[in-house]
Amino acid sequence: MDSIISIKGLRKSYGSKEVLKGIDLEVKRGEVIGYIGPNGAGKSTTVKIILGLISDFEGEVNILGYNIRDEDISYKSRVGYVPETADIYENLTAREYLTFIGELYGMDYDLADKKAHRLMELFGIGHVYDSRISSFSKGMKQKTLIISALLNDPDILFLDEPLTGIDANSVMVFKELLELLAQEGKTIFYSSHIMDVVEKVSSRIVLINDGRIVADGNIEELKTRSMGSSLENIFNQLTGFSDHENIARDIVNVIKGVE
Repeated sequence: MDSIISIKGLRKSYGSKEVLKGIDLEVKRGEVIGYIGPNGAGKSTTVKIILGLISDFEGEVNILGYNIRDEDISYKSRVGYVPETADIYENLTAREYLTFIGELYGMDYDLADKKAHRLMELFGIGHVYDSRISSFSKGMKQKTLIISALLNDPDILFLDEPLTGIDANSVMVFKELLELLAQEGKTIFYSSHIMDVVEKVSSRIVLINDGRIVADGNIEELKTRSMGSSLENIFNQLTGFSDHENIARDIVNVIKGVE
């Protein structure tokens, strides 16, 4: 497999706070990376640097053979991104929004229109293709964002909590889709706090804690090394969080008025 993302010595600070403390990572073509960690661990910062959304950092980042510090940003046309929270032009119809995104990627309007409409149909929302996005439910907006990330047939997909608000049937379709895309040689960066989904869809888990990678391997390797029975157990063990049962019990006691 070819290396498609190469990160060496990546560091990033916000003022006096160092968020990334020396990330080294090689990602191969066709891998589905479960990129996980607690809030504030540096996951989103890593992804935003790779995408060129943050330029002030130390270290070296290469994507699809391009050094992202160079002025050539043509690699971005081969990348799809679903952020955890996204601004979507809600005054537009889905047709207007998706063809606009397609043209930004350099696609012909008619091709973008045809693909977008068919994808909307396959995601079960083809009937609102000409409706304003402001009228969509949260799940429908999320599906539209996913379609916008897939429209240009990207080589790399960055997915940050992509299943928020999506119905159970579509989640099943999405899991199958990720497997098929990986078989096609697509590389997927998948970030989520839903550990069972990450465990099922990922061929490799990269766990980041306090700005450093603390685990890297497939789920069976991590279970063997950490002696954990699930990704959730491994996550709690490696991030030092083991008080969930006590906290939950205290919450119940507060609700009941017993402290």
